[in-house]
Amino acid sequence: MMARVLLAGCACLPTSDGDDTPLADALAELGVAAEWVPWDDPDTDFTAADLVVLRATWDYAARREEFLKWCDSVPGLVNPAPVARWNTDKSYLVDLAAQGVPVVPTELVAPDAEPTWPAGEFVLKPSVGAGSRGAARFGPDQLDAARGHLAALHDRNQVAVLQPYQAAVDREGETALVFLGGHFSHAFSKGPMLSDGSELDASGLFAGEKLAQARPAAALRRAAEDALDAAADFLGVDRTELLYARVDLVRGADGAPLLLELELTEPSLGFRHADPGALPRFASAVRAALARR
Repeated sequence: MMARVLLAGCACLPTSDGDDTPLADALAELGVAAEWVPWDDPDTDFTAADLVVLRATWDYAARREEFLKWCDSVPGLVNPAPVARWNTDKSYLVDLAAQGVPVVPTELVAPDAEPTWPAGEFVLKPSVGAGSRGAARFGPDQLDAARGHLAALHDRNQVAVLQPYQAAVDREGETALVFLGGHFSHAFSKGPMLSDGSELDASGLFAGEKLAQARPAAALRRAAEDALDAAADFLGVDRTELLYARVDLVRGADGAPLLLELELTEPSLGFRHADPGALPRFASAVRAALARR
């Protein structure tokens, strides 16, 4: 009998943003039946699937506890529920910094707390969020506006993430390195988003991005490998057990790589900006995850 895989999207983007919509066809070529379905579809029995792949569940931020309860209920979920619980709150950056990973300096600002404002430009964003929603960049002369943004986040009972803005992003953007089944697959660059008037897409779930295929330097490759190893160690898993990972890096003032995000739950994997073999590699990784089950 052909294995059955469900690719989890959301009601606004039931087959993703188009980036990996063809994944179902790529899996069919490998003898795996796959279909897209919103994660909260009441008519779908997710427990009956051989595997459920978290892909475009980008509306989770507004109802994270409901989403995590659903994750806990799906035995064949990848990446699995404990990974989703840890990775859907950006406080994981503090955990990785404690592991020795070079992370963009991160302060978590709980409701009613007063932060230590950086001397230069900085970014404020919710600790639970996706698609750059709620993220804003401020200069040192914009503290009143920053306090207002912080208050708005706190009014929604959100912990805020405060980080000094890395000026190198304006010159070279971010570099996203994608790993499939623990192995490096491809990379793409992301242009600066908080200074060019980027707007949310029609779904309202993510800001538009300027993406391009990238060939990361060796230092970025090493930094991404180290960050993934540290995350796997923290989570108590072998990195090959992670179906996918996207490591977003920027360069600090000294030119050394810094971790901005480590996406293990539902990241866009940039297949439209990768070599033609990237999507088939992902399909093979899904089939391998099926075999492990």
